[in-house]
Amino acid sequence: MAVYVYSIVGDKHPLHLDGVTGIGESPSELRMITEGPLRAVVSDAPDDLRPKRRDLTAHQGVQNRLMADGTILPLRFGLTAEDDEAVRAALEAHATEYVDKLQALEGCAEYHLKASEDEEALLRQILEDSSEARELNDDIRNGAAGPDAPLVLGELVAKEAQARQNALATGVVEALSAFAREQEISQLTGGDFLSASFLVSEDQDELFLTTELSLANQMGDEFQFRLHGPLPPYSFV
Repeated sequence: MAVYVYSIVGDKHPLHLDGVTGIGESPSELRMITEGPLRAVVSDAPDDLRPKRRDLTAHQGVQNRLMADGTILPLRFGLTAEDDEAVRAALEAHATEYVDKLQALEGCAEYHLKASEDEEALLRQILEDSSEARELNDDIRNGAAGPDAPLVLGELVAKEAQARQNALATGVVEALSAFAREQEISQLTGGDFLSASFLVSEDQDELFLTTELSLANQMGDEFQFRLHGPLPPYSFV
């Protein structure tokens, strides 16, 4: 029977999973598959596996419970194997890699930061700082500009906004990376200029959080910082 794989842990992990349920409308019992120094936390895979809110929440709940008691290699939602033997074979084949990664992640959690800037505030700042953009904007408003002026202004503003926000993102990442073991930059969505994950050890956690809060305060109300964590270190597995 197909099995759903939640996470990989070391054989010393206490695995306190009483009361924790897995995915599926009628979740099967969580169980362990052991091979050498590793264990995989699994359950029977439901036939209709899809990323429903219920199952996403259950998947994350298993990770959070495991992470509270020790180091884990959290797997993304949806990973299944043909049967227990296939899981055991994977643990055996990748034992050195998994053990090394568990050691590298020991005592660490992931923090994910997204940041955005108010579009109107950004436009005002560009018009204040760029004489070219300001003059072109004035000409458009006064009716003295050519028919291509709005397009030219839009391209100029977009280029300047991209340069400014790239610089801001680089500065934020550099400041926070001083308190992180690793960082991963994610693809941007919406109006964000930064989407990044940081692997932070327990002894740097307070400094990381204090620095993030200080950066958000320094940058002002025109900026929105959304920090999520501590999370299982998905981005670093």
